[in-house]
Amino acid sequence: MLGLRGRWREPVILDADPADHGAIAKLHASSFTRGWGAVEIARLAAEESVTVLIARRPASKGAPPLGFNIIRQTAFDAEILSVAVDPRSRKHGVGGLLMREAIRRLQHDRVGELFLEVDASNTAATTLYRKLGFTEVGQRKGYYDGGIGHALVMRLDLAGGR
Repeated sequence: MLGLRGRWREPVILDADPADHGAIAKLHASSFTRGWGAVEIARLAAEESVTVLIARRPASKGAPPLGFNIIRQTAFDAEILSVAVDPRSRKHGVGGLLMREAIRRLQHDRVGELFLEVDASNTAATTLYRKLGFTEVGQRKGYYDGGIGHALVMRLDLAGGR
């Protein structure tokens, strides 16, 4: 995200508001075989245990988000329900920013572990998750692409020896 005079301006990570749900749904639909609609996003966002984060260019309130991260949390653990970055914003660190903010918030809330499922063929995502400290704890065969692809189940210890 280049700002004035060509300087890099890191996106900001914010809580999504209802006005963002339609744009999140469009981004979800463009990123996954079965996209979630705005109504599904709104229902999730209304749950007390769910947080929806978005990445946005600084000072661009009305612009579509660059990416999103939907997290469900309990007192003991949390799960990334869905995370995606607009294809035009990939390879610029947006996914990492979204994940690090989720991790920071969960650690602040003293949540012990974070889980996610990722398409085993998504090398960019699995590389990012491993860099963040996630480890593979299982697989779900036939989870993606109509039963052809499989998901890796990954876990991150957030307690850090507490």
